[in-house]
Amino acid sequence: MAKIEHVDLSLRVYDALKSMILSGKLAPGQKITQMKLADEIGVSRTPLLKALQMLEHELLVESIPRRGMFVKAMKPEEIIDAFDCREGLEGIAARLTAERITEVQLRKLKNLFSPYEKVKEIPLKEYGYADQQFHKLLIQFSGNKILPRVEMIGNIHIISYNRGLIRPPKETLSEHYAIINAIANRNGELAELQAKAHLRKSRDLLAASLKVEKTSA
Repeated sequence: MAKIEHVDLSLRVYDALKSMILSGKLAPGQKITQMKLADEIGVSRTPLLKALQMLEHELLVESIPRRGMFVKAMKPEEIIDAFDCREGLEGIAARLTAERITEVQLRKLKNLFSPYEKVKEIPLKEYGYADQQFHKLLIQFSGNKILPRVEMIGNIHIISYNRGLIRPPKETLSEHYAIINAIANRNGELAELQAKAHLRKSRDLLAASLKVEKTSA
């Protein structure tokens, strides 16, 4: 990682750490070794501590007494809450995107999944990245300036991807294309319904598994 040199280091360290958490470089449950991390980023511990405090406030890291600082492993209930929020936000985003999307933007959405159309075994890591990009672009292409801020403040995507993909690509690939096709046809109402149904299936599967865990406990 390139060394960070800027007056406002804490914000830049915050951005760097958040990116590492989102990419999985800092995995859920992983202990944060502050001296090692500060050296890797190229800053002193002071801006690193400030950045970690900001991330702790956003529920992305947690301080455990006598153990240290860890990347927060989200509880299933928290991930379910994030999916509930995503259903509302991305439903609106899909509708607006269908109404406003350009041909260049539409190609970007299609190109995300085109490598997996005729593949028997879809690589989970690559597909997981495409999945995240797709949902981020839905919000970006909506043209609504407030939606990205709401998503960012709540870290909704980071929380919902905390445990990786909830369902396998063989289930979700066709759902992604259903959303894209509705957008391509400029059918905002259908795009919204498809996006909500797509997220609801993952949310309900997670909720069902949580119910089984509680019953078995």
